[in-house]
Amino acid sequence: MSQVLVVGCGNSELSEQMYDVGYQDIMNVDISEVVIKQMRERNADRRPKMSFLVMDMLQMDFPDARFQVVLDKGTLDAILVDEEEATLERVDRMFAEISRVLQVGGRYLCVSLAQAHVVKKAVGYFSKEGWVVRIHQLAGSEDREAQQQFVLPVFLYVMTKCKKLPGLVQPILEICTEELDKPVRVESAERLVEAVKERQMYALLRSQLDKAPGAGDVSLDLCDADTGKPRYTLHVVDSPSVNASRDHHFAIFIGAVPQGRETEWLFGTEAGGRQLAASAGFRRLVTVALHRDQHYAGMEGIQAQLSGKVMELAPPGLPAHQQVQVPFLSVGGDIGVRTIQHRNSSARSGDFVIEDVRGDDACYFRRLIFLSNRNVVQSEARLLPSTAPKGPGQKKRKKAKKKLAAGATEAECGKELPLLRAPQGHGRGPGAAGKP
Repeated sequence: MSQVLVVGCGNSELSEQMYDVGYQDIMNVDISEVVIKQMRERNADRRPKMSFLVMDMLQMDFPDARFQVVLDKGTLDAILVDEEEATLERVDRMFAEISRVLQVGGRYLCVSLAQAHVVKKAVGYFSKEGWVVRIHQLAGSEDREAQQQFVLPVFLYVMTKCKKLPGLVQPILEICTEELDKPVRVESAERLVEAVKERQMYALLRSQLDKAPGAGDVSLDLCDADTGKPRYTLHVVDSPSVNASRDHHFAIFIGAVPQGRETEWLFGTEAGGRQLAASAGFRRLVTVALHRDQHYAGMEGIQAQLSGKVMELAPPGLPAHQQVQVPFLSVGGDIGVRTIQHRNSSARSGDFVIEDVRGDDACYFRRLIFLSNRNVVQSEARLLPSTAPKGPGQKKRKKAKKKLAAGATEAECGKELPLLRAPQGHGRGPGAAGKP
């Protein structure tokens, strides 16, 4: 009995590749007699155990619960070209047949480009049937030219058939992206669709940076996998006119930007970012801002989290030695100080915080920030030394303080970023939150 069914096999080499690595019990079906004849002739000698049948997958002849796995490479994408009633009815018939021939505990594996309406339909149908739904982002090519040719990532839907239980049961919906070691559970089908869209937008953003460096200011949020709240904001600034030396193609600037100083002109505006990149002498600089209500384990911990992700934003043609070691720059050598003294909500302006932050020259300021416009200081008062909070490393910083142009501190990249779920882009400045 065949344990793997490939629906709409076409002349794809996927079944042949699976056969060659040991999965030989495969049944391939397609509605085209020409394709099935061609595939039989191509595999008769080299792969005698593999079967090919002419069959309509919307009305298959197999008995119930025949297969352990149903595999679909692009067939759903080819059928679900729109959301017209007739199209959706065909897809329902396809899904019903897949469910019928699949054993309980079996899996429907679907390779897809994950257009929003396709993800919505597949996730909605199978989650209502009580199946476990997980979407994997497949690893792309590491070749930079191949990445530019195939911009959008490829996804694999893994639908596990479960016995349908009576009553309302919370569906199990998960997403697993390239940088995560384990899947992350999401609360709704809508959120799963949005998570896939975020990955696609990030791929488009990376392509934009590769094809048109210096075209404009690019910003994105990296979110905590558990809470979904922004943890880092990255600003990518290109300076094509900089005559970079051998070691000055790409760098990450961190430390002075977060903890209250993200509102300063140098760090909070596009013009300031360009000046910062030019003064640092790098063709591409990624500045990193830290967020409120997030815990950071010092500079080394941040480097360990960010190194893998920021390398994805490196410019094309990066010298080989910089692909291994990219400098992290900072002013003062620490991540700064931010202490929230009070938070509340206003009927007119929404949520706000009152916080003490350390500015330049180790001076402390008390600020009012409306969170709906987090890059704008509504009001500010300088604190007297006797009332200023004692932040970590405050005394040490006076001795170690340096200006960026005079020579910023550097550290090597650490490990990949395991915690981040998905980026969301936004522009700088007041009221500029949005998507890239």
